[in-house]
Amino acid sequence: MTMNETQTTRMAELIREIRTEGDDTAAVLGRISAAAVDSVPGTEFASVTMVTAGRIETPVVVGDLAGKSDALQREFNEGPCVRSAVDDTTIIIDDMRRENRWPRYAEAATELGIGSMACFCLYIDGHDFGALNLLSTTTHAFEPDAIAVGQLFAAHCATAFSAVREKDQLLTALSSRDIIGQAKGMIMERYQVDADQAFRLLARLSQDSNTKLIEVAKKIIEAGPDAN
Repeated sequence: MTMNETQTTRMAELIREIRTEGDDTAAVLGRISAAAVDSVPGTEFASVTMVTAGRIETPVVVGDLAGKSDALQREFNEGPCVRSAVDDTTIIIDDMRRENRWPRYAEAATELGIGSMACFCLYIDGHDFGALNLLSTTTHAFEPDAIAVGQLFAAHCATAFSAVREKDQLLTALSSRDIIGQAKGMIMERYQVDADQAFRLLARLSQDSNTKLIEVAKKIIEAGPDAN
């Protein structure tokens, strides 16, 4: 099955919606996963696997089977979803019963009822990675044309998701700046120091306590202007 006009139009609409209406990364990942089930032929379940600082997470699943699949990969610390994300590659498993690259995972996944899988890299950001995973209870569910649709879908979603992540990170940075600025103001008023001296005090507290600067600032704000 190749991309027809209806699929192309729907994909364009989806990407536009993700770009303009995405509020946060979790919401966008949910939209991507749900849309993948509808867009890629052969897909019954979907998930997004994220590898952050070496920790495997599954923030979004569509269907219990997808969640159980990722749970196995966290347990074994291996599997196609993780490898697809880290290696920036598409991984296809036509028949889980005959998969030998990840034998422990494959055996357990077969017992769960997973017949075939397709995993696509969504993003790589430093040491953080993400993959979109599509599952089916039947073997050989993902034909070559379906894989081509999945690759195109993942590529477009990766671009849109990247824009949303940057927006989310920017909002977080702006929020952090405001919190640090508020804490600096409280220190300036309390100790009658200028802005540079207040920031240096914040930085020293952060270093001495081995605590992130933003967390130190939050504690100062929570303590209030009358705290010692």
